[in-house]
Amino acid sequence: MHRVGVLALDGVVPFELGIPARIFGAARGAAGEPLYSVVTCSLDGRTVRADADYDIAVSEDASVLAHVDTVVIPPSHGQAMVREDGRLPDELRAALARIRPGTRMVAICTGAFVLAAAGMLDHRPATTHWQEAHQLQRLFTTVRVDPNVLFVDDGDVLTSAGAAAGVDLCVHLVRRDHGSAVANEVARLCVVPPWRDGGQAQFIRQPVPEPSTASGTAATRAWALERLAEPLTLTELAAHARISVRTLTRRFRDEVGMSPGQWLAGQRIERARHLLETTDWPIDLVAHHAGFGTGTSLRQHLHSAVGVAPLAYRRTFRSTAELTTRSTTELTA
Repeated sequence: MHRVGVLALDGVVPFELGIPARIFGAARGAAGEPLYSVVTCSLDGRTVRADADYDIAVSEDASVLAHVDTVVIPPSHGQAMVREDGRLPDELRAALARIRPGTRMVAICTGAFVLAAAGMLDHRPATTHWQEAHQLQRLFTTVRVDPNVLFVDDGDVLTSAGAAAGVDLCVHLVRRDHGSAVANEVARLCVVPPWRDGGQAQFIRQPVPEPSTASGTAATRAWALERLAEPLTLTELAAHARISVRTLTRRFRDEVGMSPGQWLAGQRIERARHLLETTDWPIDLVAHHAGFGTGTSLRQHLHSAVGVAPLAYRRTFRSTAELTTRSTTELTA
């Protein structure tokens, strides 16, 4: 069982503090067994002040961090996290020093400041809440801050944007650890989407558009998702939305933070990953149903996106319990 330690600091935000236990606690194996154990601790094992009208009692101190596989730092609004000069308080620095080398580090929202102050984000990509991204970059100049994404997975160190983006990141970790089938079931149980389009750009306050351009592209995106296997063009997308290609491109960037082509390619990659994880279909068939046409095209796109070939990706996530038993004949009937 994968052990997760969540460090609650004074001023902790209750919503984000509860995300790891809720998401990881919902992950179950084929026989219904829990796949994660989650323990919440404070620096000294005492009650923690919450960023709300109540306190939070924990039963463990920071010594438990020496025995977990993943450490999660949720955001806190208080002096216990990072000083104005970017330095860690001595007690917090000592707590982080207990963590074993190789432990996976996860920060939700402004928890990224803790990882940055500890030197764990030096010369690495990271994100945080878009309102705090400039401050993170100012204090820690070697961090490659990306304020436009919901989360960043840099292998053993992961960071997310604010609030609900912590849910996105934890569901992603379940998917990375156990595959799409388990992650999708977790999302279902928690009534959250297994994957959200776009990044933080869609949540940053923008000038209100003129009424003539206020209609969105949601209906066209839903229409395209039902036709990923087809060779969709920008002209066809624009025709469905009843707007010009130029207007379509602008609205896509406003709403999902990327161009229509980038969004479509991303959706096809996710469809291919799901099929590779949950079926035993031949690579060419996966490529066809994901909209890449040929196995060669799928290999190029998947390698560009995740750095591995389809067969290697499938071997990573494949398990008997996850494979769909539908045959090619059933699929094409």
